[in-house]
Amino acid sequence: MDRRPDERARAMATTTDDATTATTTTTTDDATTRRAEMYFLAHNVAKKHNIGTMARCCTAFGVKSLVLIGSRQFNTFGSHGADGHVHFEHFESLEEAREKLKGERGCTQILGVEIVDDARAIESHPFTGNTAFIMGNEGHGMTEAQKAICDGFVYIPQYGPGTASLNVSVAASIVMHHFALWAGYEERSREGEKFMVAERPQRTRKRGEVGESPEQVRARRAAARALKEHENRGEDAIADADV
Repeated sequence: MDRRPDERARAMATTTDDATTATTTTTTDDATTRRAEMYFLAHNVAKKHNIGTMARCCTAFGVKSLVLIGSRQFNTFGSHGADGHVHFEHFESLEEAREKLKGERGCTQILGVEIVDDARAIESHPFTGNTAFIMGNEGHGMTEAQKAICDGFVYIPQYGPGTASLNVSVAASIVMHHFALWAGYEERSREGEKFMVAERPQRTRKRGEVGESPEQVRARRAAARALKEHENRGEDAIADADV
């Protein structure tokens, strides 16, 4: 017998306690409360408009960073200008993303959003702190390489018979909303029938492209200097041999 509905009911009953934990476990020594942070990984997303729509969801639900894997380029269609409020990061590979997110960003888990046997219902809020989520491809879901970097999985229960799964950006927005509720993010102020939009930050990158981080710039320049020094030593050696 499927016990998942009972599990979800119990999980909803403990949501308040979970939200308290999200705050108290991230309280710093200077008494400044820091909420658990949320990261979203975009890898192998096929439809161009989905990244733009995900960016719009990211700023609506307080995502810390939208992380692109592989290509630095992305399509902003669907963001309606919201991508200007989103912090983008880029990593060359899934393995590098896992290493940096777990090591430098303090993520306690990377959770795949996929309907697998051991996935937990998203409303059970199986979160423990800073968390990164990765979505599968719109057609065939998550690849084995994507699953390999995950510490666990969550899924979104469905109740109607007409579709096998949700659009990737729609699914992402549901996951983001649940994490924001668990972490106790402060609701944005409203004005009339809309939420207030902040002044758009000054753009520091080309539209539709993630620029290099300061660390990446320093590493690239150091590599260029090392190559130049190596070439200079080679030229000096040739000159000495000709004497």
